[in-house]
Amino acid sequence: MPIELDGFKRGSFTHDGAERDVYRRGSGPGVVVMSEIPGITPQVIRFAERVAAEGFTVFMPQLFGTPGKPFSTAYAASQLARACISREFAVLAANESSPLVDWLRALCRHVHAELGGKGVGAIGMCITGNFALALMVDPAVAAPVLSQPSLPLGLGAARRAGMHISERDLAAVKERCASGAQVLAMRFTHDPLCPGERFVSLRKELGPALESIEIDSGPGNTWGIQRLAHSVVTNDLVDEAGHPTRQALDRVLAFFGERLRG
Repeated sequence: MPIELDGFKRGSFTHDGAERDVYRRGSGPGVVVMSEIPGITPQVIRFAERVAAEGFTVFMPQLFGTPGKPFSTAYAASQLARACISREFAVLAANESSPLVDWLRALCRHVHAELGGKGVGAIGMCITGNFALALMVDPAVAAPVLSQPSLPLGLGAARRAGMHISERDLAAVKERCASGAQVLAMRFTHDPLCPGERFVSLRKELGPALESIEIDSGPGNTWGIQRLAHSVVTNDLVDEAGHPTRQALDRVLAFFGERLRG
């Protein structure tokens, strides 16, 4: 049964035979919010509300989970298990994008065609974090944000450094960066799901086009951030002026403004 979210208009979008609900809120340039595991939780909803309040039109597709259902460890584990066996996700692929990216690119093109302007913003989180980079292959995506990009999962040096994007797509992304495109990426320094080697790869491949935010979550850090902190702008956000997660959130909103409004 379709689920409504207070303050959002539920619609749907279909591409290549796949139809999904998409929740919309706000006005202004478009921003596609791709939720983390386990889905569109209250924390993800609050983030989307914050983006809309800054003068953007949020489009939040339901990619997994139950919209509005609170986060729990068991809920997250069940949705991660489903993603791992889904044909739409290639969670172990270091040098390939998940097939779901094609659907998301079509959604971004649809948003841009409707709203116009300089382009569309896109933020991915956790299992969708790397998607924002792969979406850049489409010129419609002008403001990509990678929040704790966690694919590929698994052990080994190649996966820890992997960016979950094909060589062909990465070449297209690098061409866009050479023409002035910018990428914002962020993580906690001790997040086991988003290792530092991945950000080394991003810096190596994207050069000055990458703006990275790495928040200290090591032992004895100034802000008392837990070592296993993971979700920068949702579950682990401390919404207080001066806190590094709040600064990261403010930077995301400013980045959207700079790239989508000028």
